[in-house]
Order: sequence, then C-alpha cells, then structure tokens
Amino acid sequence: MLPSYHTVKGYGEHEIEIQKSRFIAYIARAETEEEAQEFIQKIKKQNWNATHNCSAYMIGENDQIQKANDDGEPSGTAGVPILEVLKKRQLKDTVVVITRYFGGIKLGAGGLIRAYGKATSEGLSSTGIVERKLMKVMHTTIDYTMLGKVENELRSSLFKLKEIHYLDKVKIETYVEEAQTATFQEWMTDLTSGQSHIQEGQTVYLEESIN
Repeated sequence: MLPSYHTVKGYGEHEIEIQKSRFIAYIARAETEEEAQEFIQKIKKQNWNATHNCSAYMIGENDQIQKANDDGEPSGTAGVPILEVLKKRQLKDTVVVITRYFGGIKLGAGGLIRAYGKATSEGLSSTGIVERKLMKVMHTTIDYTMLGKVENELRSSLFKLKEIHYLDKVKIETYVEEAQTATFQEWMTDLTSGQSHIQEGQTVYLEESIN
C-alpha cells in the first residue's frame, strides 16, 4: 500500500463551450478496470446522441492500467490528451469521459488536443482532488478525569482525532501516520503520566482535500 497518493474526490461534472461545441467532463474514482469501463458505458448510454464520448483512465498503485479512447475523433486528439492530464496531475484510480456535442466548427488536430485537455483539467478542478494518506488508528483508553486535558492537547497536536467513545472509560481513536506510532505512544504516555492504555488498530487511508 502506498504511503500517500492523489485521486479525485468523487463523481463530478463540468461543461465548457469551445467554438460552439459543448465539451462535458464526467469524472469518477475507479479502483478496477471493470469499474472504469462500467462508468464509461454508463456515460455513453446517458449521452447516446453525442457526437463523441472520449475517455481515459489510470488505475493501480504504479499506474499499471492506462487506457485512452478517441471514440471517433482523429487518432491521438482526444483520449491521449485526457490521459496526459491525469499523468501530469499524478492522479491514481481515476476515470474521465469527455462528451462532445459538435457545434459545426471544426477545430483541427491541435484545437482538439487543447479542447480535450482543457475540458479534463477544468473538470478535475471542479470535482476536487484529495490526498489519501495511510494512517494507523490508535486506540487510547483513559479515565474521564483526563478527558479535557487529553482532548485539548490532541486537537492542537499534529495527530488527527477520529472519534471519542464515552463508555465505562473514555476510548479515543486517533489517526497517526505509521512512521509516527512510536512517537504518538510516547507522547500520549507522557501526557497521561502513564495512566492510559494504548493499542494499535486498523491501517486505513485518510482523505484530505487539496483543492
């Protein structure tokens, strides 16, 4: 599992007009090629009367699955420019479909490359990008008498508070970068004067918006 990577926030749509042609970007996260293909087919079905539904996706930890489709546009003028934007932004597990409704003015090869690139770039910015960081969920159990102090210190620390469970004792869940687990344990032990029970939990990805 990668320590961190960038991907899209989720589903998004964004439309621009260039020389009377409508270019609509449809964007989604896809963790498998099957998911990417399903999304492309869904958009194609939705826009069955469009002039073109061009697409590209990049999937896998090492970007091992990369596909681009021009869907009838001149070779290399649509799918590749879409894919190039994904590469430039270093986005993983992302699928993009650009639907074009022709407006009567031909753009030429250079114009098409710029148009599909722009539609992709603006669509991604509109949808939003997140950084997914690999985190360890640390479970800390303390007495209620320590809650105020520990919660205040946690909220102003570099560690991210996930959840507080109010049971017989207080159980606090905190996101901690894997490389920082020993540091967190030392910090929490010192903060509670050794009066806390700390356990390592699941390893999960935490998402944070970066635009």
